[in-house]
Amino acid sequence: MSGVARMWWILFVALLLVSGWGWAQSVAERIIIDTDIGDDVDDAFALALAVRSPELQVLGVTTTFGDTEARAKIVDRFLGEVGRAEIPVLAGKATGTKNPMSQRRYGEGGHFAKSSHGDAVEFLLAQIRKYPGEITLIAIGPLMNVGAAVDKDAATFRRLKRVVLMGGSVRRGYGDLGYTAPVPPMPEWNILNDVASAQKLFASGVPLFVMPLDSTQLKMDEVKRAFLFGQGTAVTDQLAVLYHLWGQETPTLFDPMTIAFALRPELCPVTGMHIRVDEKGFTREEPGAVNAQVCLDSNAEEFFRFYLKRVAGS
Repeated sequence: MSGVARMWWILFVALLLVSGWGWAQSVAERIIIDTDIGDDVDDAFALALAVRSPELQVLGVTTTFGDTEARAKIVDRFLGEVGRAEIPVLAGKATGTKNPMSQRRYGEGGHFAKSSHGDAVEFLLAQIRKYPGEITLIAIGPLMNVGAAVDKDAATFRRLKRVVLMGGSVRRGYGDLGYTAPVPPMPEWNILNDVASAQKLFASGVPLFVMPLDSTQLKMDEVKRAFLFGQGTAVTDQLAVLYHLWGQETPTLFDPMTIAFALRPELCPVTGMHIRVDEKGFTREEPGAVNAQVCLDSNAEEFFRFYLKRVAGS
């Protein structure tokens, strides 16, 4: 091969490598978000981060716990208002609960709410069959849909790429912010409201990444809220509306850490552990084979720097 031919060959290979790298970088991670949006407001903040992240392809949003149709209508409106109405919204089986849904009225207003929604479990399993080994399930509510999917087709459920879960309390309970007096671990909401389904998930064999209370008690203070709500974008305006309907002062962004982890895993470093979910809803750290990668601590400052820049963007 002549010197000129060799030069052109090297240039051709370099172009292939560069174009291939660009293609690889452009492939978005497929996710499904399973949420109990409508009670606490952190679910909405998680959904906002997802739709503001081009690295993620949101295949669908499924709702769980209580009045799942009302929750689905909240998602309908949010997605419609921010220009993402193409994302499918599915409802899980309704369950009895006395928990108030502070943001119910949001889903009843506007022009985006659908009269009914498809079945969340059927959708989840169908998507896994379509994209085996490629889907990350982001679970940020009680685990009714997860348990039902395992019961219906455990083999298909195991073909998830991974589950990223907000749930559990391993070494720190509610109110233990890392600088306050220690609070022992306790049953956490998402686990406690369907213990049997949580046990099925931890025994499923699917790669499981857990963001428990230990790393997710992220307080969004007044300065951060003022900055975000003052941006005047479609996404931040919807967050402002839902925040005011929520009716409390300082939200704790438990759920957004799952989306942040999918995007920037260094924000919540994980440790392999064996976790047993007991009959009372405790997530017990015990000896044994690793069944979960658990984030026991996170950097709140770095999380909010990332979150606010990403969600506030025009």
